[in-house]
Amino acid sequence: MAGTAGTTGRAHTARHPVAPVDLVDLAHPVDPAAVRRGRPRNTDLDRTVIDTVLRLIGDGIAIGDLSMEGIAREAGVGKATVYRRWPGKDALLLDALAAIDAGVPLCTDGTGSFREDLIAAVDYIRRRSLAKRESALMRTILSQAQSNPQLWRSYHDRVVNARRQMLGVLLERGIATGEIRPELGADLDLLVDLVVGPVLARGMLRPDASLPEDMARWVVDTLLTGMRPRD
Repeated sequence: MAGTAGTTGRAHTARHPVAPVDLVDLAHPVDPAAVRRGRPRNTDLDRTVIDTVLRLIGDGIAIGDLSMEGIAREAGVGKATVYRRWPGKDALLLDALAAIDAGVPLCTDGTGSFREDLIAAVDYIRRRSLAKRESALMRTILSQAQSNPQLWRSYHDRVVNARRQMLGVLLERGIATGEIRPELGADLDLLVDLVVGPVLARGMLRPDASLPEDMARWVVDTLLTGMRPRD
């Protein structure tokens, strides 16, 4: 859909009993094995904490108002338990945001039809924008682009880039099969923007605008009309 080297979760808790905002270094992530010091990871507990974060953001709680203590309380676990797994709030937020993007149904050869696969990829974005939790998360993370550029950059590198690369592979397939003019492949990044842009613009920038069921098909067919080889 990350901690300062040399700082353990226990030390952080002892020095900062109340930490409404945790600043962590996502560029140098802490090895989770070192954080938990050999203790087996409870994946159910991890899921409970991450679901709590997603629920709170989906309910409209701003990232700046979240704290590790508050998240632990809402999840029904101890603060130390959360810090053993995530060295700070940004690291936990990044895992939560990545979790919502898990299992993205973008593929390079799903139905065998380039057009249908492209429609499916765009429709996934449309459906995610309709979901309360996902749309709230996306607006939240977009709001962090300036106020928390480190979190935004880490999210972009970990989640967004992977999805864009998958979509780029799909568009390259369209070029290889002759359904997109070869010269358009000179700026594949721009092609990706053209494909995802209409739905993201409505879902993120115009929350009052409708996202009809046939929108993905309409967007793809309109784009392909301009992308196809000219006679």
